[in-house]
Amino acid sequence: MENMPTTVIDTARDVLLSEAAALTTLADSLPADFEAAAQLILDRNGKVVVGGVGKSGHIGRKIAATLSSTGSPAFFIHPTEAAHGDLGMIEEHDTALLISNSGETSELLVMIEFCQRFDIPIIGISSVPGSTLMLASQCQLLLPKVPEACPIRLAPMTSTTMTLALGDALAASLMQKRGFSPTDFGVFHPGGKLGVQLMRVGQVMHDGDRLPILTPDTPMKEAVLTISEKGFGTAGIMEGDKLVGIITDGDVRRNIDGLFDKTARDIMTKTPITTKTDVPVSQALSKIEEHAVSALFVVDADGKPIGIVHLHDLLRLGVQ
Repeated sequence: MENMPTTVIDTARDVLLSEAAALTTLADSLPADFEAAAQLILDRNGKVVVGGVGKSGHIGRKIAATLSSTGSPAFFIHPTEAAHGDLGMIEEHDTALLISNSGETSELLVMIEFCQRFDIPIIGISSVPGSTLMLASQCQLLLPKVPEACPIRLAPMTSTTMTLALGDALAASLMQKRGFSPTDFGVFHPGGKLGVQLMRVGQVMHDGDRLPILTPDTPMKEAVLTISEKGFGTAGIMEGDKLVGIITDGDVRRNIDGLFDKTARDIMTKTPITTKTDVPVSQALSKIEEHAVSALFVVDADGKPIGIVHLHDLLRLGVQ
């Protein structure tokens, strides 16, 4: 071929630039049916059934996973398995999302025919407008016809990159339509580092009998025992139903002279730094670090202490 790259770096750069250019072309010529496809999925209120063969199948699996994790339930069916019973997974309110760059993948025919027979609408992704797939699709997501980035222009690279990006764009648009929030995202991602960062203070705080609570008139001898027994290095001072101060082990050390002649009121720090149950644990950690404290009391809307979260709890979880 003419103008072939001469080094590995040249080849790599050529592929990346080609795929980047293709994505720009796709963004500039977003399929006319794109918005209708998103609305169709919302209106059907069922699952998105994704199908594809070969590289399109691999991309389809990722699209299905992204949709599911962002509020649009989806699953992947391999067209070959569909012909051997997996068609039974498709229900009447579902929407099919079928992928074939040529639009003529023979293995997809069984899924197309099933969808037509049972009035399951099809969203097709292809680069050939008059193909079998596109003619059978209620929403046609047409990819720009651009060369594959592969050096011999045969292996699916650019086309699969565009398909993957179009699937991401569809998932993101559905998130926006649904008002999908970080809290919603956390529901579907409870595991790993990502799940930890999305946890809320209410999920990790200590409460009930674990709370180190004193009154302003508590003698410091008793206060020291409470701080030691509860193990948080601090105690909250409660007057009525409100948290009005805290005492830390640092306060105890600074007031060691004549300590047992004093009450909690004498050495407590007023207007303590607190947090709420719905605050992300990452924000709680930031507040602990900002104010150089070891723990935060958790209060309700009326200022009543209902929990405590300690620095060590957050660090053990891997909060950053």
